[in-house]
Amino acid sequence: MCGIVAYIGPREAYPILMKGLKRLEYRGYDSAGVALLNGGLRVYKKAGKVAELEAFAADKDCSGTIGIGHTRWATHGEPNDINAHPHVSDSRQLSMVHNGIIENYGLLRKTLEESGHHFESDTDTEVLIHLIEEILLNEGVALEEAVRLALSQVVGAYAIVVMSKNDSSKLVAARKSSPLVLGIGEGEYFIASDATPIVEYTRNVVYLDDKEIAVVSMDGGLSIKTIENKQITPYVQELEMKLEMLEKSGYEHFMMKEIFEQPRSVEDSMRGRLNAELGTVVLGGIKEYEQRLYRASRIIIIGCGTSWHAGLVGEYLIEDLARVPVEVEYASEFRYRNPIVHDDDIVIAISQSGETADTLAAIELAKSKGATIFGICNVVGSSISRATHAGSYTHAGPEIGVASTKAFTAQLTILSLLALMMAKNRGTLPESRYQALLLELETVPRLIERALKWNDAIKEIAAVFKDSEHFLYLGRGYNFPVALEGALKLKEISYIHAEGYPAAEMKHGPIALIDENMPVVVIATNKSAYDKIISNIQEVIARKGRVIAIVTEDDKIIREMAEFVIEVPKVEDPFAPLITAVPLQLLAYHIAVLRECNVDQPRNLAKSVTVE
Repeated sequence: MCGIVAYIGPREAYPILMKGLKRLEYRGYDSAGVALLNGGLRVYKKAGKVAELEAFAADKDCSGTIGIGHTRWATHGEPNDINAHPHVSDSRQLSMVHNGIIENYGLLRKTLEESGHHFESDTDTEVLIHLIEEILLNEGVALEEAVRLALSQVVGAYAIVVMSKNDSSKLVAARKSSPLVLGIGEGEYFIASDATPIVEYTRNVVYLDDKEIAVVSMDGGLSIKTIENKQITPYVQELEMKLEMLEKSGYEHFMMKEIFEQPRSVEDSMRGRLNAELGTVVLGGIKEYEQRLYRASRIIIIGCGTSWHAGLVGEYLIEDLARVPVEVEYASEFRYRNPIVHDDDIVIAISQSGETADTLAAIELAKSKGATIFGICNVVGSSISRATHAGSYTHAGPEIGVASTKAFTAQLTILSLLALMMAKNRGTLPESRYQALLLELETVPRLIERALKWNDAIKEIAAVFKDSEHFLYLGRGYNFPVALEGALKLKEISYIHAEGYPAAEMKHGPIALIDENMPVVVIATNKSAYDKIISNIQEVIARKGRVIAIVTEDDKIIREMAEFVIEVPKVEDPFAPLITAVPLQLLAYHIAVLRECNVDQPRNLAKSVTVE
């Protein structure tokens, strides 16, 4: 949600900023802009896509070796040219880009207006840059000190980069509850909201922590202080990301590429952790706290969107295999409903980006009540990875498509490993069953490869239903959360209304919707309750509903009943979601493409929801 990129060094800044903004498009946005310094301050910004900004600036002076850029997802003020970032101060000497929300901007704006400031936009960001200038002029301090003093008056979340016409040798950056990473090159510096714009130029990065202010200067190098003015020694890390991970590699869309990367991403998430031959599962990131996990009387899983669906599968896995009670909560509800949390509870926070605002706030609430927090996220150095006591990274690699695919199955992989590790320690599975599940999980990447071979057939099914207005997804047991996830994927990228339900609940309301215009996707791979699923399918057919069934390769009964059948390899029920999610991702993808939707950047959505 929103994207920042900034540069200072010997090169021309504009090409670096534009390439960075294009890399950040996946985050979701509705306007874009850049500000450049070369004697004077020049700001170019436009509502719409980065391509429109590029066209607008094509005949402008874009020279300069220092600059800031931004893609905006509107919060305060409608998406238009004026509200687009960067914003400038009253004197037009300062410029700033900002992710987040300044909650007390109304009071600050009123005070500044009384002091003679004039505002052009409706944004909270413009208020902050005016406040910085007010302090700069009245206190006679350096730019970084003016930023520090201004932020001490601010309530809310922010990641900002500020530059000054009067000091073109430095950039000042700061963050609170919104990510910011600094790239350190040879005599040059990069700043971005994530590593995607940086990886092409350097692998050495520093992740800013909350309430830290960084100054990058051509004269003084890198310096970091806290809002309380305490000097911090920068911790330089090496990026694991590779540039080729950010390219489409011949695929039409990132989403399709990421769907087809799942055999590798699932295998990478197991590598070094699962050894079926030795019968071991090791999650090194939780080793220090694993005894607390084994002794836990309750586990709470928190997440949002797709991560919440992964959490539901995690509930089935942990309760089924390790016999520990699990509750799954929307992070946004958990943080506001005064939950009961004990100091012997384990809270598992799941987030692809590691920056989800509601999940971060829920973590802090659970920590304040004494719970032990485990994180499952995909981004090294992210806020959640630093806020949790322990955890495991998914090794999905960068996920650019807004609709999560490979991150979901990578999360399921970690949850499967966690449940098996707990079951082994707690003695809740017979040894033969435990060994069989390890061997089965090890085969999952190859099974996903087989499921992907149905791509062309799924595309044909998509053509039949691309103009449908509604979809119903049904599943039982482990496949119920997959029904929810399949419906979400379709909603996200094709804008078709879809609902996911436990199949047995169909008779408690949704069956009223079924007619000849209602496609019903039934995930029917369960060994348990198979006869019940057949009954559900018969009920749909009796009402002229059109059934698309996901079945195992050896199924003979449902294939004769359903109008359309998609086969997946047979797998043990606990690992079925890793396989059955794949054809649903493909179905959503092909329907969206046929409807000419923007698959990678669906309307109104952002990849990482870093503000409430």
